[in-house]
Amino acid sequence: MSPPIRYREETLKEFLFNQSIATMDQLKQVLGTDTQLTVLRKLKKLGYLTSYSHRGRYYTLEEISRFDEIGLWSYDSVWFSSHGTLIRTLKVLVETSEAGYQAQELEQIVHVSVKDPLRKLCEDDLLHREKVSGYWVYCSSDSHHWRTQIACRTEGTEETDTGVVPDEMRAAIILFFSLLDEQKRRLYAGLESLKWGYGGDRRIANLLGLNEKTVARGRKELLDEDILKERIRKSGGGRRPLKKGLLR
Repeated sequence: MSPPIRYREETLKEFLFNQSIATMDQLKQVLGTDTQLTVLRKLKKLGYLTSYSHRGRYYTLEEISRFDEIGLWSYDSVWFSSHGTLIRTLKVLVETSEAGYQAQELEQIVHVSVKDPLRKLCEDDLLHREKVSGYWVYCSSDSHHWRTQIACRTEGTEETDTGVVPDEMRAAIILFFSLLDEQKRRLYAGLESLKWGYGGDRRIANLLGLNEKTVARGRKELLDEDILKERIRKSGGGRRPLKKGLLR
């Protein structure tokens, strides 16, 4: 009688650390099995995550992921969340926001369509939505919290100098922020905080889904001019120096 086949999770771990992410078919092939359940059992022991983009087709390990301040991480345009599913991620983002979110604002943050999951969250009474200035705003399901979020969203909408970001500007800020790398995000958040003045760290942190300490760090780096500057030109680049004979 032949001995039972022993599938080693270390084989999966080594493969994922080399590739960062993989599909179920790739993992089956690496492990030498046709059974998805076998792969999932091994992944569970290692601590795994499923992508919330690409219909959950990709897998990675918790050790590999490098989440940003709001718990998101991408590799080759495949997105993962420390909160798990897209529905769970949207709920957390909305619940922890100062003024709720429009659908387009959330899409700029998570980089996938959010229409269906937002509708599901509202149907299940896990989020509340209310129309503000002609746009649906998604807020906390807690009545006290969502009223505070709506008040923050609508406060001073007729006067843009009251400290509340107009909808169009808010969307533009979030879009621009999403295009930056980690260091530039921190510095940009610090710059916007400086524009607000008192209370700017909290406002920008809530607007961009950051930790206040991250915004404060970016602001301090700007004020102290403590920024890592990469060389614009490579060594040997630029114009050639003039020869001595030409200077005479």
